[in-house]
Amino acid sequence: MAYSIGEVAEKTGLSSYTLRYYDKEGLMPFVHRGNGGRREFTEDDMDFVDLISCLKETGMSLKEIKEFINMSMEGNNTLEARLAMFKRQRDEVMKQIEQSQRYLEKLDHKVKYFEAACSNGSEEGLEDFCDTLEAASKASQSMNN
Repeated sequence: MAYSIGEVAEKTGLSSYTLRYYDKEGLMPFVHRGNGGRREFTEDDMDFVDLISCLKETGMSLKEIKEFINMSMEGNNTLEARLAMFKRQRDEVMKQIEQSQRYLEKLDHKVKYFEAACSNGSEEGLEDFCDTLEAASKASQSMNN
């Protein structure tokens, strides 16, 4: 079954404009054009679009994504280079997750602080509360490492 660019946009959450831009930038050389020059996407093309979105959302540049697409089109002689690329990207995602975890801990700390402040009706006297929360957070981090 062939999908139109509008259908792909609806299924992927990407705009038609973004899909056209990706195509213009050479990120979708695999997409067939039918009569009248309209793009016709297959299920495999949809999987590739999903992968492009994944790579973009995890911080890979369009230039790097294009490099990956070109390597994919070359075939098996680029397997090791593609593996190395995905390992690097995975490492970057792990760093993002670790940073997000630190941000989450800080937000959790602030939520507890403001819950206590709301319960208390004031922020006064919560200095000890902050010290206790900070100590508990550090202890938790030590246990996780």
